[in-house]
Amino acid sequence: MNRTPRVATMATPRASRRLVRALARSCHPVPSLAVTALTTAYAAASGHSHRQRCLVAGAVLAGQASVGWCNDALDAKRDRASGRGGKPVADGAVPPGAVWGAAAGALAACVPLSLAAGRRAGAAHLTGVAAAWAYDLGLKGTALSWLPYAAGFASLPAFVGLARPRDGADWTVVAASAVLGCGAHLADALPDLDMDRSNGVHGWPHRLGASRARALTPVPPIAATALLAAARPARATLAALAAACALTLTARALADRSPHAPFAAAVAVTALDLALLARDRDVPD
Repeated sequence: MNRTPRVATMATPRASRRLVRALARSCHPVPSLAVTALTTAYAAASGHSHRQRCLVAGAVLAGQASVGWCNDALDAKRDRASGRGGKPVADGAVPPGAVWGAAAGALAACVPLSLAAGRRAGAAHLTGVAAAWAYDLGLKGTALSWLPYAAGFASLPAFVGLARPRDGADWTVVAASAVLGCGAHLADALPDLDMDRSNGVHGWPHRLGASRARALTPVPPIAATALLAAARPARATLAALAAACALTLTARALADRSPHAPFAAAVAVTALDLALLARDRDVPD
């Protein structure tokens, strides 16, 4: 008689922990954390205070998580039909309603966190988050699928720069980030091109086709690095460009054996570009 309540009491926390873990996996944690870390590092390199860096980190993480949860909930039926594993909603590890609730909660938190950094800064970041939601809600399957990636990536340095009104945004960095976003879109889509096409997704990479998309993938990261390097001290440019070329071309060569290598290279080039910007603050012209 006394054991039944104890078993139920023990099972509930265990089920709750499983639900929390499934929700965490459902928000695309690796790219969400990578984007948050890189944006926060850029805020630190730009001279933001500890409070400002915390606001940037909180706003970006909330925005990225909301987009990840929205994506997983919307794609559940397609993922299930394709037999794509590792997707908590499609696998039944978490109910769609819980994921939509988490997405709404994260989006609701993103708004005040973004605006706390300033109205212009908040508007820039929320524009990027809205673009990412628009991608999930329909633009993903159109020829304009690159646009939300470009807008989303560009919004991050704009957010950081506009959070310091005295300095403002570095529009060279904003433009380079938009170019990087296009490259990230290509790299992210490559592993699933055939599967997406069979499920009715016909975005920009799918219209290019696998061979042309694969050939084009190294171009945006190298172009973005060249754009940044052109405005930086001469002694930093050659090393940065050489490293960007090496990373992207190596990933291109490994793409057949490791489909996610191009996306990893795009993240690595972003970190490299961040290092170039940080160096620029320490080296006089």
